[in-house]
Amino acid sequence: MNAPAKISRAARVQKIVTPGGISAWLVEDYAVPLVAMDFSFEGGAAQDPQGKSGVASILAGMLDEGAGDLDSEAFQRALDDHAIRLHFSADRDEFTGHLQTLTRNLDKAFELATVALNAPRFDADPLERVRGQINAVLKRESKDPDSMAAQAWRRAAWPNHPYARSPRGEIGEVDAVGRDDLVAQHKNLLARDVLKVAVVGAIDAATLSVKLDALFAGLPPRAKKTPVPRAEISGLGRRVLVDLDVPQANIRFGRPGLTRHDPDYMAATVLNHIWGGGSFTSRLWQEVREKRGLTYSVYSMLSTPKASSGLIGATSTKNARAAESLAVIAEEAERMASEGPTEKELEKAKKYLVGSYALRFDTSTKIAGHLLQLQQEGFGPDYLDRRNAEIEAVTLEDTRRVAKRLLGDGRFLVAVVGRPDGVSAS
Repeated sequence: MNAPAKISRAARVQKIVTPGGISAWLVEDYAVPLVAMDFSFEGGAAQDPQGKSGVASILAGMLDEGAGDLDSEAFQRALDDHAIRLHFSADRDEFTGHLQTLTRNLDKAFELATVALNAPRFDADPLERVRGQINAVLKRESKDPDSMAAQAWRRAAWPNHPYARSPRGEIGEVDAVGRDDLVAQHKNLLARDVLKVAVVGAIDAATLSVKLDALFAGLPPRAKKTPVPRAEISGLGRRVLVDLDVPQANIRFGRPGLTRHDPDYMAATVLNHIWGGGSFTSRLWQEVREKRGLTYSVYSMLSTPKASSGLIGATSTKNARAAESLAVIAEEAERMASEGPTEKELEKAKKYLVGSYALRFDTSTKIAGHLLQLQQEGFGPDYLDRRNAEIEAVTLEDTRRVAKRLLGDGRFLVAVVGRPDGVSAS
């Protein structure tokens, strides 16, 4: 009996171009009367003007706070009355929107999204409220040990670079953001040449094309962005201490990584899963948590923002055991760099990474989000079919080579918040 043919995910993706020139990826799916759309504009918080960090974050918070003839209350009521989900967000490199609606409310959903994107009001009262909400989060984070560790690490890793700032903004700068700043950034960033769109659900290409032209064709043709320089993570071997009278030391650690299109990236994905990314099965989990009981959680991840890349991790532990925790992490990095993983570790990691990939496709919203991510990263739909094969093709030799590249001499930039015994700033 012949083995069943593998289902091609890529074959389901239609790449459409509207009469107005808007490109989008579409997956038609009529199993549920729902349409989910994710879209983004390249250029997020890294484009915030000097001294006014938080512009992108506030802009994201303001687009659904009144638009066209609808004030904030009327706009939100219209969304609620039609069970429409519409929200915007900004990270370091992307300004993102998400729309989800039942097909019976498709016209109303795109109507509201169109007016939000093209004619936001930026009224004074909602602006004050959104600024206040962001300030409240920033003030809470300024006293939260884990957030403080992340901030201290960021500032040491990328000094004098936009990535050193919180994507939400900085205390003392958010209040300086006014309506004119939002109007300017809306015009500068939300442009067609940096737009990417992914749509999944009960809608055909012809209907979607009309909706997309109404939504996006009126935006400026080209964005006006400030180039963000490439910045490698600095400070390897350095330890940054932030004194805080808490019983636990909160730790961030990291070093340069691999870019998303590096030929060794898939091998690095497998290696990171084995070293620190595999939750309950990783070496860090086993050595730091299970064998020594130093922490409740420890992890590492590959980070690939557009202007940098890193292997970044975190943990927390009692102040008295912070030095031991850092020593174990360094030892495991050096051991992995010198020896690489075992054949058994490699096979278990590949099996998990291949098997779990399907979980990214169990809802329309997840599929749309993943399709948008692939576009942001510069991949085509064919990635959907070849990704697992590339994971399966990773060899023990590949992971041992990449271990040396990724973990090198085991030195990390470390930031610690607390009063850790035996750990000093360097």
